[in-house]
Amino acid sequence: MQLSDYDAFPNTLPIVVEDELFLYPFMISPIFLTNQKDIDAATDAMENNSLLFVTSSMAGKEGSRDFDAMYKVGVVGSIMRKVHIPDGRVKILFQGLARGEILNPQEGEFNRATIDIVKLDSYNQLKVDALMGILRDKIKTLSSLSSNFPADLVRTIEENDEPHRIADLVSSMLKLDKEVAYALYVEPNIEKRLLGLVDVVTSEIESAKVQREIRTKVHTKIEQTNKEYFLKEQLKEIQQELGMDTQREEEIATFREKVEALKPHMQEDAFKEISKQLDRFARMHPESGEAHVVQSYLERGL
Repeated sequence: MQLSDYDAFPNTLPIVVEDELFLYPFMISPIFLTNQKDIDAATDAMENNSLLFVTSSMAGKEGSRDFDAMYKVGVVGSIMRKVHIPDGRVKILFQGLARGEILNPQEGEFNRATIDIVKLDSYNQLKVDALMGILRDKIKTLSSLSSNFPADLVRTIEENDEPHRIADLVSSMLKLDKEVAYALYVEPNIEKRLLGLVDVVTSEIESAKVQREIRTKVHTKIEQTNKEYFLKEQLKEIQQELGMDTQREEEIATFREKVEALKPHMQEDAFKEISKQLDRFARMHPESGEAHVVQSYLERGL
């Protein structure tokens, strides 16, 4: 479908408001309708072979279908399919075609308005090409750090030369707040829009680097902890096989109790030294000569 297949603009169209998704002209998206005004608007578009205007509710005004609760710029498109779901919702498959803007709201059983296609500013090709090159490089970097930008999307951005389409593609993959998404979407100057996206992607790169660093540290810590646990368990198994585990544990526990009991009456340096030797003794093989020496030292000291 193309805009040329329908009546010329400005044109009066039914309006659907999306509370969760932020749509872009190139997208083919399933939209689940629960509000009766939205359902009636979609039904009217289907019955009259009309285009549909889809916009987003403003942040904090989700659920409202008043005109002052919705963004004035959205997407003009067509309904490819409409299905009634058993739970009462209606699912439409919506194909975006162009940016549209509300000119004259008309309230009624469902929302409709005079809609016109948004005219975009002309631009300096050299400057825009340079900015798209920077944005592509940033996206490649982000793609290597985050799964949100798969290789096929990066390839699509590489192969496309239409700046507004590239900006829409990148914006659709970033997890932007509604206000940020809308501010970038309605910016008619493509140079400013691309610069804004470069800033957003740069921030995403820094965030992804920090997250990767944290994950690496956590993974290393877990590996070290698992290794220490494994070695300790091996040591316990060896000690148990030699029949030394219980007796030695009791002996070490007795030494520790004596050290704690004498702590208030000992110099700090003396306490640290005897605690250090006790920790050494606990790690030694009980039959080693050094273990006997340390054990004698502990018995004399305690």
